[in-house]
Amino acid sequence: MRIILLLVLFTVAFALPAFSQMDMPMMAHMEGHDRPLEMGGMDRMGDMMGMCLENAEKIGLSDEQIRILTPLHREMHKKQVRYKADLKIAEMELMEIMEVKDFDIEKANAGVKKIADIKTAHHLEMLKSMKEVRTVLTDEQFKKMKKLMPMKLGGKKPVKKMMKK
Repeated sequence: MRIILLLVLFTVAFALPAFSQMDMPMMAHMEGHDRPLEMGGMDRMGDMMGMCLENAEKIGLSDEQIRILTPLHREMHKKQVRYKADLKIAEMELMEIMEVKDFDIEKANAGVKKIADIKTAHHLEMLKSMKEVRTVLTDEQFKKMKKLMPMKLGGKKPVKKMMKK
């Protein structure tokens, strides 16, 4: 009897936090899980290219390199805007599916897959763009560009340098 009571108590204790968060938007649940690549490196790719163009003189970009990078930057920005819109719509659709108590698990699975497919396609597009940009830069220009970036491309926190006493 005590074992059953303990099992029920543990079940309720662990289930309550999950039920208390059910009204939270889906993105709040995902924060910190699937976001590093998506919001870190991939979002920052356009920033990196923008920074590269803004600092063309410091990096040593030629007029020809600027002519090549400018339309690439515009296209990346357009892709980023489309991606965010498509992702937001897919997340809204998933939330609509899950609004009812007894939601259709197959529809929910399809919604989750759609979100994953959108993210994957976007990441692959950004990687192609990243590769294309890097072929335009010389090794020296790439090193200079990396030094200008306030954060590492992997989406990590800024590197703090030790101060000398």
